[in-house]
Amino acid sequence: MRKLKLQTQVSLDSFMGGPNGEMDWLVWNWDDELKNYVIQLTDPVDCILLGRNLAEGFIPTWAARAADPETADAGAHKFNTTPKVVFSRTLQTSQWENTRLATGDLVEEVMQLKNQPGGDLIAYGGSDFVSDLIKHRLIDDYHLFINPVVLGNGMSLFQEVEQKLNLKLVKASPFSCGIIVLHYQPEDGK
Repeated sequence: MRKLKLQTQVSLDSFMGGPNGEMDWLVWNWDDELKNYVIQLTDPVDCILLGRNLAEGFIPTWAARAADPETADAGAHKFNTTPKVVFSRTLQTSQWENTRLATGDLVEEVMQLKNQPGGDLIAYGGSDFVSDLIKHRLIDDYHLFINPVVLGNGMSLFQEVEQKLNLKLVKASPFSCGIIVLHYQPEDGK
């Protein structure tokens, strides 16, 4: 079975965005070590899962980066060319190349993807999509990019979680830019 990884940036108090979705607190001056961490994390990935809200910015941004000689690098190429599945309850057709829509039941759609042959899957998305994946115990590896900021209020990573979720720490990796990546796996293997 394919593994579903989650890569997301959060505040120290586990918010993915401010109360109105503000993202001005994110650290973007990543050092080379953190960039290499992402390359290693995404190298075995052959499918990206996105929530619709994030997809609307994510897909065009990476396509533009890959097309611009000044920003085209291995990361831009990887994110642009990897097949994507956008989870949406509102879209009827995909406006993006190399992308298909998943409009059915989240758990069924993700389990179908996990049961297909291939490399790892990775999820990116807003708090609703990601929290739903967590709620339904679909994540196999959590890669939480902890930014050095406390928001106090906002869009919680764990807003949909209804019961205790035990995680075991696989590795904690501090980076000079101030981000600490915490890699967790579910304790029960689910």
